[in-house]
Amino acid sequence: MRTRRQATLASLAAELGVSRTTVSNAYNRPDQLSPELRHRVLETARKLGYPGPDPVARSLRTRKAGAIGLLLTENLSYAFRDPAALGVLEGLALACEDAGVGVQLLPARPGTSDVAGVHRAGVDGFVVYSVPDDDPHLLAVLQRPVPTVIIDQPVLPEIDRVGPDDAAAITTLAYHLIELGHREIGVLCMRLSRERRDGFVSLARQREAHYHVQRTRLIALAEAFETVGVDWSTVPVVERFEHTLDDGASAARQLLDANPQVTALICTSDILALGALAEAQRRSLRVPADLTVTGFDGIDAAEHAGLTTVSQSVREKGRSAGELLLDPTRRTNAGPPSAQVITLETELWTGKTSAPPRTAEQHWFGP
Repeated sequence: MRTRRQATLASLAAELGVSRTTVSNAYNRPDQLSPELRHRVLETARKLGYPGPDPVARSLRTRKAGAIGLLLTENLSYAFRDPAALGVLEGLALACEDAGVGVQLLPARPGTSDVAGVHRAGVDGFVVYSVPDDDPHLLAVLQRPVPTVIIDQPVLPEIDRVGPDDAAAITTLAYHLIELGHREIGVLCMRLSRERRDGFVSLARQREAHYHVQRTRLIALAEAFETVGVDWSTVPVVERFEHTLDDGASAARQLLDANPQVTALICTSDILALGALAEAQRRSLRVPADLTVTGFDGIDAAEHAGLTTVSQSVREKGRSAGELLLDPTRRTNAGPPSAQVITLETELWTGKTSAPPRTAEQHWFGP
């Protein structure tokens, strides 16, 4: 059986009696043609079965892929499940929409070392979202001759970065609790390394954490509470590798079972804090009368729960990173620009989950 040969750009141009440039402009530079001529080109292409210019050939010719890569060291579903990650993705997509480019997601599960996906990604630049400083995928990104912007972590002096001042933000929260009178505190934190660990965290592990944001927040908390005489080495800190409500609840359960005297749980994310609230309810602990719980991020669910937390605009993180990466004025013939850091504002939300700790009399005789 004979099959019809697929039309090509040249055969379409011959059919229309126009140049190949005219056909190409109908797809790639429509402003160069009248609406009538462009309609005639596209309609004839449809009838002849011409699929349009080969995007691979075009990218080879122009050296532009028309997309940026978003590297996150999580499963792909995390980008659409975690509220903070979803906000970052939305903001990045908005910046890309304005620039007329696409986004290619490059998920890389923690603990994996296969960086082939990074090397073969057809992108014009990378946004790296919150990875540890020893991640092999980050190293692979930095080996590519394309611009890169980091969101949150790690801090690399020569690479553009967007994120809040984590130390200042968590310190503001710490002093809120200190002023309320809390000294018996516990901390629930997100993962500190690429290797799976769940449980209590030593002081050395806190100081050596490869996740810059978690390390910074823990160190800042220690410095704040040590100013009022709290020995940080005695403060229980529980780590969770996964970032879900169930993990927040199980971390709170582990910490409170071992340290029932704790009057405040400081969580380094809202997700962990919301899980801790669920565990407090399961234990019939009143929040904040029996237990203060705080978070970090300011996601919608935290606001609805009245959580005391640090609010940051995660959508603005993504948008700012995208705009910085795609800003044509920062890439000139004079060479790459010096690294730029965009520090985003945060705000302490004093919700209904924080209050002074109960006195000894209240423990014995009620509120």
